[in-house]
Amino acid sequence: MLVRWIFSSYSRLLVGASLATIAVALGGCNDKVAEKPADSRPVLVATAHYEPQSPERSFVGTIRPRIETDMGFRVAGKVAKRLVDVGQTVDVGQPLATLDEVDLKLQAEQAEAEFSAATGVLAQAGAAEQRARDLRAKGWATDAQLDSAKAAADEARARLNRAERSVELTKNSLSYATLVADTRGVVTATMIEPGQVVAAGQASIRVARLGEKEAVVAIPETLLNRAKSGVATVTLWSDAEKKYAAKLREVAPSADPATRTYLAKFSLPDAGDNVSLGMTATLTLSDPKSERVARLPLSALYSQGGDPSLYVVDDNGAISLRPVTVKSYDSNCVVIASGVEEGAKIVVLGVQKLDPSQKVRVVSSLSF
Repeated sequence: MLVRWIFSSYSRLLVGASLATIAVALGGCNDKVAEKPADSRPVLVATAHYEPQSPERSFVGTIRPRIETDMGFRVAGKVAKRLVDVGQTVDVGQPLATLDEVDLKLQAEQAEAEFSAATGVLAQAGAAEQRARDLRAKGWATDAQLDSAKAAADEARARLNRAERSVELTKNSLSYATLVADTRGVVTATMIEPGQVVAAGQASIRVARLGEKEAVVAIPETLLNRAKSGVATVTLWSDAEKKYAAKLREVAPSADPATRTYLAKFSLPDAGDNVSLGMTATLTLSDPKSERVARLPLSALYSQGGDPSLYVVDDNGAISLRPVTVKSYDSNCVVIASGVEEGAKIVVLGVQKLDPSQKVRVVSSLSF
């Protein structure tokens, strides 16, 4: 009996020791599981980008010549020939169109005939005047006869002078029958055709000078001050990579009654031959005095009774809380003047639940 009791007691001791060993082993496993590092927290970020507080504004315009002239004949007549077409480049003195010269030549011949007749009349009147003077000197003519001969000679001289001017005018009129370009340019419109009868001064051919070009745009009244004091640049739709400096030359004194915008003309001193008339351009207005700021969502701002701050994420996933200077608040964003660097990654969602000691994982978008 004693031996049996000793054996059973020993068996119970071994079982207890085994259970204690198993419990210790399980406890150690639980500690190891508890010590396993937690996963990094995903956060949505936005990149800080500084830009002028007054954003740039762009307007669509067209390239136009600064000077565009409607040229016309200085005399009336019937169009004989039109020597140019739209889009053709012309030089100084190049003929553009001609009139029928038949009537003008007849007028010139008539003026020359009148000049010849006036010359003969003057010669006869001059000789009569000289005879009257000689006879009056010898006492064979009266003063009245001398005065009459002198008046006839003066009238003959005036008629000769008038006939001479008439000859010059008819020669000029004959030269006006050919319409010539007075400057180098390009033909933008033709309003006459052969056989058409035109009046003196009627617009016949429109020529745009190639010297200076400008961009014509419509500016709303809210941006007139920026157009006058800001910096303007122009890019062409055909070559969007190249920018041209622009300077405001003229603003319409009144707004368009339909669009309520003001027509503005910006000169392009650097425009070359590659800038063709009629091209579509984009005019950009910027304010050089505008402060550079960064716009971020309102949800990125963190403030717990202190200065407003932002959580910045580095490349290793660590976050840091940085105080910032708030310029203003918009309807859905906050305007930051300073405090974070250009290109910094800012947490924009769930900032109230972050701890600067924890690691985060950057995500570009939310998914559900």
